[in-house]
Amino acid sequence: MRKMNKRGKFNMALSLAAVATFTFSYFTDAHAKEPQKEVPGKAKNVILFVGDGMGAAHRNAIRLATVGQKGELAMNDMPYTGMVHTSSTSTVTDSAAAATAMAAGVKTYNGAISINTSKKPVKTVLESAKEQGKSTGLVTTSQVTDATPGAFGAHVNDRKSQSDIAKQYIENSKVDVILGGGEDYWYPKGQAGAYQDHPPEDPTEASKGTQGNLVNKAKKLGYSYVTNAKELKKANNQKLLGLFANEEMFQQRPEGQGDIYDPVVSLPDMTKKAIDTLSKNKKGFFLMVEQEATDEMSHVNNAKQMIKAGDQLDKAVKEAKAFAKKHPDTLVLVAADHETGGLAIEDTDNKDESGDGISKEDGPFNVAHSKNQFMIDWTRTEHTADDVPLTAMGSGAQLFSGTYENTHIHDALLKAMGIKS
Repeated sequence: MRKMNKRGKFNMALSLAAVATFTFSYFTDAHAKEPQKEVPGKAKNVILFVGDGMGAAHRNAIRLATVGQKGELAMNDMPYTGMVHTSSTSTVTDSAAAATAMAAGVKTYNGAISINTSKKPVKTVLESAKEQGKSTGLVTTSQVTDATPGAFGAHVNDRKSQSDIAKQYIENSKVDVILGGGEDYWYPKGQAGAYQDHPPEDPTEASKGTQGNLVNKAKKLGYSYVTNAKELKKANNQKLLGLFANEEMFQQRPEGQGDIYDPVVSLPDMTKKAIDTLSKNKKGFFLMVEQEATDEMSHVNNAKQMIKAGDQLDKAVKEAKAFAKKHPDTLVLVAADHETGGLAIEDTDNKDESGDGISKEDGPFNVAHSKNQFMIDWTRTEHTADDVPLTAMGSGAQLFSGTYENTHIHDALLKAMGIKS
């Protein structure tokens, strides 16, 4: 990336400051005129969405491109908003430590999966819900054993121990519904599953499990196992394992070099199936749904695919809101673990402070339902320490108003469900 002069850096700083000011004002003031009614009683059901890497500017870019300046995303159209500090024990978090903060309520080191700094396991909100007799679920477009889902249903010292995470899901935390990618960690080396080893789209992908054949183990424990959309639709068991890719359910590379977002099962469809399955439990359920591609596409500074992934997340949120409308004792939240890429929304001019290479400007993008356009500029390919927005509706949603540490999400979720910590 071209080195900027002092004036370029100053202009970029002004641009980022403007974005931060606008987006904070937008998320804290957008619904100020709406009545903020508290829903009485405990949250019987909780549906937590995590847009990995999705900062405030990401939400705004998704909004502009999909519903326009006068439209509103389903994930934004909620009565309660919060701003979340994202740092782990380091200034800039990774997804594992951030998810641990949300799931277990402790700050820990980057790479840790629901263990504290002394490497001791800490009970997660999913495990607490399970103890109350609720059904539990994890849905993601990443590997089902990746950092974010892993932190809700497992405890390991290193996020790379994905087969250990899978084993803990089915044997320890006993997650009822597990849907996403990452088949490679459920089968031992040399034993391919439904998705072939070394596929043409990414020859590096192949089975690499370290805990034996965990798919067979899951079946023996009562899980129905599905590998595609048709099988998922037909499944009617209350214990469900669906693995729909070798690794992530998409391919991410630098823009123009084969990046694809086209999951074999869509995030909205996985979300709906999870809700339909888990809601059969009269005691309620806890479900975490993650869109991983908002992060991965931001890592490679691909705004087009990031927006596509964000639109799918918003459609999944619509599924949850439709359920919550019929079941008002449901809490729905949309959060992020951190911001990725230092994204800024800019005007369509000839200036590009970020220079050439991977971080050069993306666009122009059309603003939906108008003649306006915008550019997306990236300042980096990694995470930042920016605060991220959270929106909430339903039982206990008022507990998520304000500005707070990411550990507050865990505490407020327990309180909303009436579970003592």
